[in-house]
Amino acid sequence: MKTNRYQRRFYRDWVKAEDLCFNLVTIKETDLEILTNKPLDINFVRERMQAYRWDIENYIIKDRRFLTALKPMAVELTAPLIVKKMNQAAHCAGTGPMAAVAGAIAQLIGEDLLKKGYKDVIVENGGDIFMHSRKSRLVRIYTGLPKIWKKLSIKINPAQMPLGICTSSGVTGHSLSFGCADCVVILAKDAALADAIATAAANRVQSAQDLTAAIDFTRMIKGVKGAIIIIRNKLASWGSVKFA
Repeated sequence: MKTNRYQRRFYRDWVKAEDLCFNLVTIKETDLEILTNKPLDINFVRERMQAYRWDIENYIIKDRRFLTALKPMAVELTAPLIVKKMNQAAHCAGTGPMAAVAGAIAQLIGEDLLKKGYKDVIVENGGDIFMHSRKSRLVRIYTGLPKIWKKLSIKINPAQMPLGICTSSGVTGHSLSFGCADCVVILAKDAALADAIATAAANRVQSAQDLTAAIDFTRMIKGVKGAIIIIRNKLASWGSVKFA
């Protein structure tokens, strides 16, 4: 059942990456799990997180529609980078720009860390992931249906990275969804795009009969590399998806 109450991110208890340094960095609603190949410069990350939040918050003050729109909209040519990135993803997906906010922050923080010299960077923001790793990684998929899809995972190879891996659900979590999918996972080169497409695909699933149409929708979007959609005991997938 959907809820607006804070839900502890229990899935973080499943993370096993002994070769990486693990950190949690939180500013208000932005709650990041960050794994890196060397100790994290937390002050740097907090500065970048705050800067991206300010850019979004200040733009919302100028144009309230950016927060509430459920469809793509126009933004100013002088808008900040993260605002433009969210808006571009929204236009690809047919959603409002806030459907891409978690993925956009994960993507930009990940890119900032790579520019700072980190070699392995994984940024998770509420189930939306930016991943760059020199070795293969397993990503576990939470469906809310453990008896049916126990420990379902996908394998991500270095050649696929950097990669955005983003999840949406019409059943679990607090994010707005108009569908009934238990889980939609989108793989894309840009995590903001993956985030928005995951929302749009989940919105299209009311029953198992909608799986084909929802998968076909994700195929049409340039930049999307793969998709997994689950509703109850039915699963559909395509693209660069390797189950582990």
